[in-house]
Amino acid sequence: MASKKLKTVEPIPVSQPRHELLLVADTVAREKGIERDEVLSAMEQAIQKAARAKYGLEHDIQATVDKTTGDVTIFKCMTVVEVVENSLVEISLEDAKIQDDSAALGDVLSETLPPIEFGRVAAQSARQVIFQKVRDAERAHQYAEFKNRIDEIVSALVKRIEFGNVILDLGRTEGILRREDIIPRETFNSGDRIRVYIADVRPESRGPMIFLSRTHPQFMAKLFEQEVPEIYDGTIEIKSVARDPGSRAKIAVYTADPSIDPVGACVGMRGSRVQAVVNELQGEKVDIVPWSENPATFVVNALAPAEIMKVVIDEDAKRVEVVVGEDQLSLAIGRRGQNVRLASQLTGWNIDILTEANEATRRAEESASRCQLFMNGLDVDDTIAQLLTGEGFTSIEEIAYAHLDDFSMIEGLDEEISQELKNRAVHYLENRDQRLIDQCHEMGMSEDLTDSKELTPEMLFKLVTKKIKTKDDLAELSGDELLDVIGNDALSIEIANKIIMAAREHWFTNDASSDGAA
Repeated sequence: MASKKLKTVEPIPVSQPRHELLLVADTVAREKGIERDEVLSAMEQAIQKAARAKYGLEHDIQATVDKTTGDVTIFKCMTVVEVVENSLVEISLEDAKIQDDSAALGDVLSETLPPIEFGRVAAQSARQVIFQKVRDAERAHQYAEFKNRIDEIVSALVKRIEFGNVILDLGRTEGILRREDIIPRETFNSGDRIRVYIADVRPESRGPMIFLSRTHPQFMAKLFEQEVPEIYDGTIEIKSVARDPGSRAKIAVYTADPSIDPVGACVGMRGSRVQAVVNELQGEKVDIVPWSENPATFVVNALAPAEIMKVVIDEDAKRVEVVVGEDQLSLAIGRRGQNVRLASQLTGWNIDILTEANEATRRAEESASRCQLFMNGLDVDDTIAQLLTGEGFTSIEEIAYAHLDDFSMIEGLDEEISQELKNRAVHYLENRDQRLIDQCHEMGMSEDLTDSKELTPEMLFKLVTKKIKTKDDLAELSGDELLDVIGNDALSIEIANKIIMAAREHWFTNDASSDGAA
């Protein structure tokens, strides 16, 4: 970048006394809550605009205000160039050396300009520039201030109500409490002071938009933090929160200190602490749940007050099956499914509620279905199929890849029969895979798509049905798109990305060959 050099010039006065400029800057900065330097910068731009209006917009006019004395300097800048194309803003090196022997190409020389008097139009224009710059600085300051206060509770004054939205006075600016962020049946009047949660802050042309909420789950968490000292100092940790605003909520708490009861601490003496939160939430019922790293225990706690008989967890599907007695079913589900829905949100698991009778019926149907699968696929009778089902085998793949020792505990199955079952299972899978491959070829799959060892015939069939029939088609996918086609539980994202990159290798090989030939 070319170096810049400004000639030394003596400060010159403008029509505004210099001490008054600093006084105005101090006053505006104090009233608007912005930096004094930002106000002085706005004044410099205003003076600069007025000077350009007087001396010509084509010139490069600059103005500075001394931050200590208030002295104003106005000068015209000209860039030193080899060939002058615009004499208003450029000067040749030969002419520049007349003014300054050390001048070089790229330097910027300045020429002092006479003082200016602000006429009515110039003064009005300067005032508009200052107001605009001050407003911009004020909005930027407000945005920065409230952006750092997201996730806080503040006290605000109701200013007005517009179409169901409540406009709140936050001091230097306003915030909006939208209709959906108000607790149901909650009403406000102008002048009411309420507590709200800062959910989001977005920059807008008219100033920052501050979105407030009283229905956000973290609003309740922050209220507990204010009411419970142990949460504030970190002794008790809020793990998760789930709310049905105005009706019911659940909050999971945990402490590593075995001498402290986290639930009791949040409830308080005679329920004083939790009652303070309930009052702020307009009577919203709050269940305080002890958090546990064991998913089954956590789910049981979250479904309280229902009594749970059995929990079955499917970690791959992130699903929990809960069995309850007939008399506990309605309590576990809650009115309109509220209890199980909040428990699911709190724990992060999908929860299915079953009665003992429902579970027994479903288990019988699943067992019958597996028995039929084994009878058809392995060509065995009902007795052996039931033995395999009872031992816990759920698919023919499990039988094919099982060790012979896995069959030793099954009464009536010796080593010879067990080996025969494995052989039949392997034969069944080979035939099934060959049928799938044949179907893929009939549908137009190219042979190169089978190069990846990670892609099973079932996966290839799913790809072909989605019109992905060649290695190039596969190479154009991303890892996430591949998982969307074949199923997220079939492969990890790392393996999916590896498959995609392997499919793209021939692109780079062909490019290298073309470059070599050229």
